[in-house]
Amino acid sequence: MSQTKRICLWSGPRNISTALMYSFGNRADTAVIDEPFYGYYLSRDHAKEYHPGAEEVMKSMECNGQQVIQNLLSNEEKPILFIKNMPHHIKGLELDFLSEMKHVLLLREPADMIRSFVKVIPNPTVKDFGYRDHLKLIVALNERGINFELINSKEILDQPEARLRKLCAALDIPFSNHMLKWKAGPRKEDGIWAQHWYSNVHKSVGFQPISTKTKGNAIPEKFKPILEELNELYQEITKRTLKQ
Repeated sequence: MSQTKRICLWSGPRNISTALMYSFGNRADTAVIDEPFYGYYLSRDHAKEYHPGAEEVMKSMECNGQQVIQNLLSNEEKPILFIKNMPHHIKGLELDFLSEMKHVLLLREPADMIRSFVKVIPNPTVKDFGYRDHLKLIVALNERGINFELINSKEILDQPEARLRKLCAALDIPFSNHMLKWKAGPRKEDGIWAQHWYSNVHKSVGFQPISTKTKGNAIPEKFKPILEELNELYQEITKRTLKQ
């Protein structure tokens, strides 16, 4: 039996998932993998038509979803493997592999996600934000009796050390102060898509609170229907989680 502890982070886009990947990647005992199912997702979804660099992404990584799962389950590079994922990337896959891993669901207020996402993809759909698939993932975890940790990104940004200590305790791993700071710039673990999505996190050296100026920006009227639906999904995720 493998001694490697595999941790899956499940996040929608334009969250602090990459920063959290950098945080775990700064630990000496942890290897990290950036969105291993992204190529599989693009190869099967029309998102390839509007995601920047989609063809390059698919050429750069394994696009057979079952093979991706096998690669993750056989990875024993370090005692801890941190896998950054998006729940809509695993659509259509057999999910029994979830039982082999620990799980963290990362949420962000929908309005903040939209403000950030449209800077890269100007005409998103509700599907692009992954919250419907968060709900499906919660159902799949519950059906298998798998516990998970839910985090709102604001919790980490407001109190990084306290929240990360709590997370590490829930995952049964020791906290490391190295999780709080990292060097600015790209990292070797970055997916090839980093050039399109990671410009802000490449400037960071740690977790920073969301700018109140940015947070106050109004959502354009054409995105209000998406915001309304995302808010409903966000509340449903929260309610279902509170029942666990």
